[in-house]
Amino acid sequence: MSYAIINVGGKQYRVREGERLLVDRLALEDGATFTPTVLLAGGDGEPQIAPSGVVVTAKVLAQTKGPKIRIGKYKQRTGYKRHTGFRASLTQIQIESIGGAKAKREPAKQQAAASDAPTALPDGYADLTVAEVKDAVGGWDAEARSAALEYERGHAKRKGAIAALESAIAAEEES
Repeated sequence: MSYAIINVGGKQYRVREGERLLVDRLALEDGATFTPTVLLAGGDGEPQIAPSGVVVTAKVLAQTKGPKIRIGKYKQRTGYKRHTGFRASLTQIQIESIGGAKAKREPAKQQAAASDAPTALPDGYADLTVAEVKDAVGGWDAEARSAALEYERGHAKRKGAIAALESAIAAEEES
């Protein structure tokens, strides 16, 4: 997709990758990434209204203030004069990517990832969530557990999965 129309803070913006823009203040830290609502995506053929597979990723660069606006009230022949000012609180964001929900891996990277994985690793282990690993670790043999632990320490580094694998290995050694 070459452009998208997103909704941030109740306002709509037309954005492209790499573009920076000022939006109303967002309650996010500097450097945080978020995904705004995508209303329309276009650029590759026909525009898509409310596409389900298109995700826009944005990064918060800084919290800033807008220009000062002076407001003056005056009533003729009464001596009534009032002055006040206003500065809008803004957030500067940068559009990181416009595309599908998950970045597609290239075939060469898939083959390299498959060759890096230990041979005793259970089938489809790389796609398992931490909760699925905790549930399935009881049915694996010792070689599969140790291969999964080696994979976690080298690649994914998910603390919950490492803890589940270590406790399963320790429980096996005790019995």
